[in-house]
Amino acid sequence: MTRILSSRVRLGIALVVVSSFFVSCSTQANSRYFGKNIVPENNVLRYISGSEPESLDPHVGTGQPEARIYIALYDGLVEFHPKTMEPIPSIATSWKVSPDATEYIFKLRKDARFSNGEPITANDFVYSYRRALEPAFAAKNGYLSYPIKYAEAYNTGLSFVKMPDGDFLRKKDFAEKSSSSEADDPAPKEGEEFSSDSDHHKMLDEPERLAIPSDEEGQKALFEKTPGLKEKVEAGELVPAKAEDIGVEAIDDYTLRIKLKQPAPYFIGLLTHQFFRVINKGAVEKHGKDWVKPGNIVTSGSFKLVDHKPYDEVIVEKDPMNWDAKNVKLDGIEFYPMDEATSMMNIYKYGGVEAVYNHVPPAAWNDQMRVYKDEYLDFPEVAVGYYTFNVTKPPMDNLDVRKAFALAIDRKALATFRRTVQPLVDFTPEGIFPKYEEARKKVYSELLAKEGSSLEEWKKREFDPEKARELLAKAGYPVEGSEGNYSSPKFPIEKVGLLYNTSESNKDVAEFVQAQWKQNLGITVPLRNMEWKTFLNVRKELDYDGIGRAGWVGDYMDPYTFLGLFY
Repeated sequence: MTRILSSRVRLGIALVVVSSFFVSCSTQANSRYFGKNIVPENNVLRYISGSEPESLDPHVGTGQPEARIYIALYDGLVEFHPKTMEPIPSIATSWKVSPDATEYIFKLRKDARFSNGEPITANDFVYSYRRALEPAFAAKNGYLSYPIKYAEAYNTGLSFVKMPDGDFLRKKDFAEKSSSSEADDPAPKEGEEFSSDSDHHKMLDEPERLAIPSDEEGQKALFEKTPGLKEKVEAGELVPAKAEDIGVEAIDDYTLRIKLKQPAPYFIGLLTHQFFRVINKGAVEKHGKDWVKPGNIVTSGSFKLVDHKPYDEVIVEKDPMNWDAKNVKLDGIEFYPMDEATSMMNIYKYGGVEAVYNHVPPAAWNDQMRVYKDEYLDFPEVAVGYYTFNVTKPPMDNLDVRKAFALAIDRKALATFRRTVQPLVDFTPEGIFPKYEEARKKVYSELLAKEGSSLEEWKKREFDPEKARELLAKAGYPVEGSEGNYSSPKFPIEKVGLLYNTSESNKDVAEFVQAQWKQNLGITVPLRNMEWKTFLNVRKELDYDGIGRAGWVGDYMDPYTFLGLFY
């Protein structure tokens, strides 16, 4: 295989071509291709996939750099359609949904195999889901499974309350009057395939059990807002939720049942996510955390791992035992982790790789790159970029400060600068979910009309520097001076920074936003970059001051993939 191989080779390519690239920019419109148009020596795709993956375990990694590799190594019940992004059969050949839309029965293909030749059965999916939800495993993506009945209770270490008569307290008996239908008794189901034919299934068909914190502190907070619950709990017995309680069951080797706590219209699409892809129990139990290392790993996808050199390359080759091997056209893929955009583009231009991941071309290059329509892929993306505030520390624990920082950014100017994005004030991307946008606009209009406002006023959230300065003053940090020469001498700048994961495009945005805050608030926020794997944990643990860069790529084609983050 032709590989980039070492950091020395990569650096050499970057140093040799960095100056010549800018010469070529002026003449690129006269050429048909931006990159070197040569026939590969072999049938292997060389691809720059982003930062070094957090892990090759699909239940660990949460980012796009990992997802790009997981989709090659692991398979699931369903897969993405390459054009519509809708779910299509994969290891599951078909599925049925109960009339109340809370139960799914999947028929699995009998020719699906792991890379070690073992058959993939319904029991492997049961093991994979239970393992991913182990509280001690602490998977960051565990919440994705919470539509599944009792998945959240097990994953978060909750307990059921068993009364002396053997019955369990029910959620609906302590739900607020305005709660959703999840608290109601289940509707009767039709069809023999959905009848309760096992003890586990009968348990899942019962009204949802009440799940409460297992610790005294958590219980105390719950008791304070739920009259009568404390007495019931003290009269009963706490039974911790177990892996076996989760609404996932192997009816037989090739039939899998998944029971939801309430209807979730997006559920089939959700199952395309890496978190729901199947792994091999034997490999995990034999090697523990080292099961993902070359020589130990057993995969379930179209490709199997050949080698992984951290921060250098991930090499995979076609798995001839895969059920769909005849339709896999590549013999292999070489994934290269990189973050520096100019180096990536130069390596691509001179034939070192066949592709780079999305958002790699620097902002200043985008207009020129669009000339190459066969190479530069410009499609809508189910994604948003945003910044988070650490509200546990001052001064960002003050709502007015947060509003001021948000209103001081000219989002339209940022979109013009980036060239490939749209300004956004709501959390769902524009132009992806038209029916949702129509409904949202209607609701906004009705609510604003009651307040004597309008959508036009609502849109001022995009940029209002004067209002931003007023809010900052209200918070106790007055802004002095005039346009172009503002300052806020009382603002505790030593307690605020902007953290982002290392990437040239992230740096460009951070510097733009930094300049906006300086121009409109008179505050120069220090910038701090960090490697992807470290960054994820620092942000998750709120171990940063002020502001952190974030982004979200939809896990499935429904607005709830964005809105659910707030829940």
